[in-house]
Amino acid sequence: MPEYLAPGVFVEEVSFRAKSIEGVGTSVAAIVGPTRFGPLRGKPEVVTSFAEFTRIFGDINNLTLAGTSVLNHTAIAAKSFFDGGGKQLFVSRVANYVSPTDGYSSIADINNRVTFNSRFPGVMGDYTLELDWRDSENLLKSVETSVPAEGEVIFLEATGLSNAVRTADIDIRAPDSRFPIDIKAVVRREGDHFVIVDNLCEITTDDDVVLTGTQLRLDGAADGDDGVLMSAGLVAGVSTTIKYTQVTAKRPTSGALADGTSALLSLTSVTDLSAYTGVDWGTLTTLRGTLNEAGTEFTLDGSGLNAGIVLPATFSLAALAAAPSNVRAMMIQRNFDISVRSGGSSGSIVYSYGNISSAPDADNSLHNVMAAVPDKRSDQLSSPVSCTLANGVTGEQVVAALYNMFDSEALNPVGISVDGPRYLISLTGGSDGNVPAAIHYGGVTDEVNGSTGFAALEDIDDISIVMTPAAAADVANHQAIVAEMQKHCRKMRYRVGIVDSRESMSLSEIREFRSNFDDSRLALYYPWVVISDPRGINDTITAPPSGFIAGVYANTDVQRGVHKPPANEPVIGALRFAQDINRFQQELLNPNGINCLRSFPGRGHRVWGGRTLASDPEWKYVNVRRYFLYLERSIEKSTQWIVFEPNGERLWANVKTTVEDFLYNEWFNGRLLGSAKTAYFVRCDRSTMTQNDLDNGRLVCEVGVAALKPAEFVIFRIGQKTADS
Repeated sequence: MPEYLAPGVFVEEVSFRAKSIEGVGTSVAAIVGPTRFGPLRGKPEVVTSFAEFTRIFGDINNLTLAGTSVLNHTAIAAKSFFDGGGKQLFVSRVANYVSPTDGYSSIADINNRVTFNSRFPGVMGDYTLELDWRDSENLLKSVETSVPAEGEVIFLEATGLSNAVRTADIDIRAPDSRFPIDIKAVVRREGDHFVIVDNLCEITTDDDVVLTGTQLRLDGAADGDDGVLMSAGLVAGVSTTIKYTQVTAKRPTSGALADGTSALLSLTSVTDLSAYTGVDWGTLTTLRGTLNEAGTEFTLDGSGLNAGIVLPATFSLAALAAAPSNVRAMMIQRNFDISVRSGGSSGSIVYSYGNISSAPDADNSLHNVMAAVPDKRSDQLSSPVSCTLANGVTGEQVVAALYNMFDSEALNPVGISVDGPRYLISLTGGSDGNVPAAIHYGGVTDEVNGSTGFAALEDIDDISIVMTPAAAADVANHQAIVAEMQKHCRKMRYRVGIVDSRESMSLSEIREFRSNFDDSRLALYYPWVVISDPRGINDTITAPPSGFIAGVYANTDVQRGVHKPPANEPVIGALRFAQDINRFQQELLNPNGINCLRSFPGRGHRVWGGRTLASDPEWKYVNVRRYFLYLERSIEKSTQWIVFEPNGERLWANVKTTVEDFLYNEWFNGRLLGSAKTAYFVRCDRSTMTQNDLDNGRLVCEVGVAALKPAEFVIFRIGQKTADS
């Protein structure tokens, strides 16, 4: 009771009505079986479309179990479920690996600095990664300039030069105003003169003799004076012309350059610039290496990325001014996108990672974007590949590692290639393992690493339908797997299991198989369904019926209600059935609780049975069993507020009213048989509880309902009558 200690007006909230009961959903299904990809442990994730299923658990292509290619019945059943009207499907993937680390695809560079791994095991994890460099802008900037600043490196072209001499060991007359020379050289400004950088120059004499790599000196300089070319800005002779060209890499839009920034120099044709670079790169037209922070020097990679260059070689970008028409572009390779392709380099793209940096300490580095354990649950499920970097690795080493993993043929295409080089990395080593046995379907409860199989479904309350379509293709383990499903349904109480017959079973075989089970929470369907091949390989394939039947269950629940028998409904997607069942054959099967799938002229392909595998006639029909599970679960879930309430007449009356209101609504909607007075009863009083019950904290409420049974046998009695009045 509230306390009133001071005078005033007090407002209190009270309830004058009984609490209501909300009906639970009955159309949520779960499937347990092998898939091509996806998590093997932990709480299963719900998928609401087949596209979402393929995004997490792989496509519908075949599995390779124990070295044998088999149909992916789990994926086929999932597609059939959604095609038939299902909306929510929980998937628990099972697999049979010798070791928990088996089945994963991976690739690493030769130094193990960068390693890519498939997030989940499976052959589908043999992905092909295609890199697309984002920094595709041409960074080269070539500018004709005046006399350069102190220390600046430029490319100098001079004609008619007469204020320099050759060294004495070269047998040629020293030029003067009568014998001018022409020169092209990479030079650096030092005070009032220029110095040839690393002796990189080309000289043409007055009689067209071309000499390269020769040091020039000022008039009067002694032999051995190093590399002095000419006075800065000096123009000697009336015919002398001088041109200064500055070539650098400009700042890219993605951010400033850093030492060791990976870059690619592209040439339009084979270009010999050895006289100005000191490097002979032969017939290469694509050069890979790194830029310095200032964007003035390019270091060619010597690890094998540039054919014929065995050691790193650095040259000034100013040398490129010697062949401006042959230089196409300079592009850095720092930020990139990765497309994950399934089925090789020409396969479809299943996932994309955008804006990745080669810098290992960046927020968008490889090991952050493709984290081994992503922060978001959605990424943990759908991100197919992870990447790890070695400790202390640099950005330059990351790019070198990527090049080490690239497919050499795609990187250097022979002949005419419209698309140019492709940067492809192929993961290998994926495996689907062996055929899962009953123990793998049953699973284990593991609160640390995550539960598996049926055990993983125990923490999900919404599931009401379970199936194991792939088990029907395993003759050796089929019955044992169905037994695991039976145990799961009984343990979870509010679930029914759809049991598949095996392919091409005879009437005697299916009857013998049915005799192994007696449970109202199981329903058996026969035969298999013939459908068009969703893989596009064959014209048709046969599939277990459970995926189609689960779709019928879910669609019937939504359209009519769980009280409606899931029978006399079309099997969506069926072309025909693997075996044509006639009336006489069904007369052998139906009394045994074997639900037949039959084709009727003009009415298509339909579910023609609605019985459970129970011998108890009270639970003979699927809709009755499922409707009572619906009532029980709805009442249980919506009456949790009763626990620890004072157990007296007021509570009993409230409980009775709550349940009666719920059942009245069920009767009003046509789900119960009889009138409002005869369709149900609710008792919660001294007649249902003894003093011992009250002393031990028990509240007992008895509920009876008159469920609707299906009109399984429709009989019209027709006879003759006379026309007498």
